[in-house]
Amino acid sequence: MAESSKLQLFVKASADGESIGHCPFCQRLAMILLLKGIPFTLTTVDTKRALDVLKEFVPGARLPVLLYNGEPKTDTNKIEEFLEETLGPPSFPSLAPRYQESHTAGNDVFHKFSAFIKNPLPAQEEALQNHLLKALLKLDRYLSTPLEYELAQDPGLTLSRRRFLDGDQLTLPDCDYSHHFCPQLVCKHYRQLGIPAELRSIWRYLDSASEAKEFKYSCPSSQEILQAYRGVARPLK
Repeated sequence: MAESSKLQLFVKASADGESIGHCPFCQRLAMILLLKGIPFTLTTVDTKRALDVLKEFVPGARLPVLLYNGEPKTDTNKIEEFLEETLGPPSFPSLAPRYQESHTAGNDVFHKFSAFIKNPLPAQEEALQNHLLKALLKLDRYLSTPLEYELAQDPGLTLSRRRFLDGDQLTLPDCDYSHHFCPQLVCKHYRQLGIPAELRSIWRYLDSASEAKEFKYSCPSSQEILQAYRGVARPLK
């Protein structure tokens, strides 16, 4: 099972047709495989052309697609569950978080961001902006609050110093929330609204994620992300 040919991940290609394109689901699975530490073959697929590379085993499938021992898997959530079950301890690390709250702390961010960036109506701008900021504040508070393991090490700790959602190691929720960079990058570019500087724990989190090799390898370029939202970000009218 250690041979990369037995495990292949097909993801969306960027505009250059070669590097990884903007697709949170593709990035999520690539991060999981990298964190598992198992060799795999990564194939970027140019979606503007016929998906000839996929038609032999999954005609009509959407990306990402995982090929495991020649068997195609196409449902991202089921792929994630499959990888956690199949590539688990003792041979590979479990990526499950210790704390259930780590799964839900940032649940609302992407939805509120999407509603805000797609809105073309000035009358709704303030309300949607406040909804996004509220979701970001909830995430910041979770990242600011020391977890049990931190308090066990330092009972007097009042502000968390952990790097990621569940601790100092990336876990599944971090792979799911990799698109948290979008509110800063996309909103700053199209709405002149970035993540507030006072949300220091989110900035600590984003800085830590940007330094992780698993994130850097699987993340598309900033220009690729902005291009992906060019047709989505609605100008206010």
